[in-house]
Amino acid sequence: MKNKDTQLVTTGRDRAYTGKAVNPKIVRASTIVFDSLADMAESNSRRNEAVETYGRRGTTTTFAFQQAMCELEGAAGCYVYPSGTSALTTALLAFLNPGDHLLMVDSVYEPTREFCLGTLKEKGVTTEFYHPTKVDDLASKIRPNTKVIFLESPGSLTMEVQDIRSIVELARQHQVITMIDNTYGTPYHFSPLAAGIDISIQSATKYICGHSDVMLGVSCANEETWARLHAISIQMGICASVDDVYTALRGLRTMGVRLKQHESSALEVARWLMQRPEVDHVRHPTLDPCPGSEWYQRDFSGANGLFSFVLNDANPRALSAMLDGYQHFKLGYSWGGYESLVLKAQGFGSREQCTLNANQTIVRLHIGLEATADLIDDLDTGFARYKQNC
Repeated sequence: MKNKDTQLVTTGRDRAYTGKAVNPKIVRASTIVFDSLADMAESNSRRNEAVETYGRRGTTTTFAFQQAMCELEGAAGCYVYPSGTSALTTALLAFLNPGDHLLMVDSVYEPTREFCLGTLKEKGVTTEFYHPTKVDDLASKIRPNTKVIFLESPGSLTMEVQDIRSIVELARQHQVITMIDNTYGTPYHFSPLAAGIDISIQSATKYICGHSDVMLGVSCANEETWARLHAISIQMGICASVDDVYTALRGLRTMGVRLKQHESSALEVARWLMQRPEVDHVRHPTLDPCPGSEWYQRDFSGANGLFSFVLNDANPRALSAMLDGYQHFKLGYSWGGYESLVLKAQGFGSREQCTLNANQTIVRLHIGLEATADLIDDLDTGFARYKQNC
């Protein structure tokens, strides 16, 4: 197997996609024209392969990105979506029917939770939430009609890491499909399919694209699940802009370098925060006391720029003074770009298994590519504002 850094540079660059250029060409198309009826019939017979038949099914730009993701993920197939949320919801719809039971990790990304409690509930699918770090809790919830176990590791906002190996083993015992939101790990730091997961889902908006200018999602599936995922995605008419796909291909080439810098800077900032008296604890998946950090160190080869820290005082005025006055940390919902971001974590009222103490507040940071000295100085002056307003 190639080194991941080498893979990022070389994959998805077949001559069929690049010609004599370094990069795959941007091929925009709706209608594809054929040389003859025989040519049309032959292409149509292979329309589930990387063959151009109609723009919605992809052009060579799409196929180059799909090839790259399949190689990086060790997947039987890859489908590209217009957003990460679209990738998540389509995968769930593909394998859940009325009367089915879904086990969803309680620390999941809020839009995924909303889809489960909204659309899936309306369609007759029952969702039950399980504790992210307690495999026994998960095991006790499996029913005869359980069809999917969904993981997100680390979890959104609270960063709990799951024991993926044990969950995969449990799912296999009960013949349950496993899916994971692997946006945090990326294929660079974690290979879900090699670990036994059936479908690996990512928001390519984040580190794959890496510049906060594209909405894109991707799902990579094993042999057992690929045909079903592909068929449903096609039938629902889902497709992504080739310009966005090309941007994702370009982002792949530098993702390894960017991740290393994000990780190094985030660890420096996280360790600085651990010494602050205002901070109860830091939730970085590689560091204690983040729940499940030992499993992260076992299963993942590295980290990135995203982590959280917990304040014991939930004073709204002090928190606003701290967050509103930052120079480098901008208030924003996303992450994975080159810039640093800050977010007050919300949405815990709907959680069943993962809750905060009433006096605690979680602040999530994304550490970008700025100099860490400038970021730490920004945080330091923010704590001064915080204390002045407590």
